[in-house]
Amino acid sequence: MHATTLHIKNMVCNRCIKVITDEFTKLDFKIDSIELGMVVVSSELTNEQIENARKVLDENGFELIDDKKSLLIESIKTLVIKMVHYSDEHFESVNKSDYIAQNLGHDYSYLSNLFSSVEGITIEKYYINQKIERVKELLVYEELSLNEISYRLNYSSVQHLSNQFKKVTGLTPSHFKKLKENKRKPLDEV
Repeated sequence: MHATTLHIKNMVCNRCIKVITDEFTKLDFKIDSIELGMVVVSSELTNEQIENARKVLDENGFELIDDKKSLLIESIKTLVIKMVHYSDEHFESVNKSDYIAQNLGHDYSYLSNLFSSVEGITIEKYYINQKIERVKELLVYEELSLNEISYRLNYSSVQHLSNQFKKVTGLTPSHFKKLKENKRKPLDEV
């Protein structure tokens, strides 16, 4: 038997993994592995099973990715989200464009042009937007100082973080922190 790999759009957090695991279990799919953006099912799926998976994914706000360009776009997003939100590694010594190109096996300029043409923003801007969402998350938790957040997210200084935060949100980090309402966005809407 051959395994089937399904690539899934909007699968950006651990809760997403749980939802998909639960739904695929209901469909009697044996999952070999699951990670952000991808599920490997231990058997080859029939067209009917794939359509059932597509229906369940759609009902839960996900989308099955069929074409190669969409898959590359989602793979770029997944790599950026992993780097910013789920990695304890410090990527300051890693060239992000080289990291993305090596992980996806394509020239970075091709990936960058594809991403910009489909998403309407550059990969770098997407990366910055993800970093700002991470800063918001850390500010809301109130466990780290702005200096610690700056270090954790590899900003050159607190001033650099503050300037970028204000440019993206229109607020200073301290003003954002004082707001009572939650101004964070879900990761799939960044």
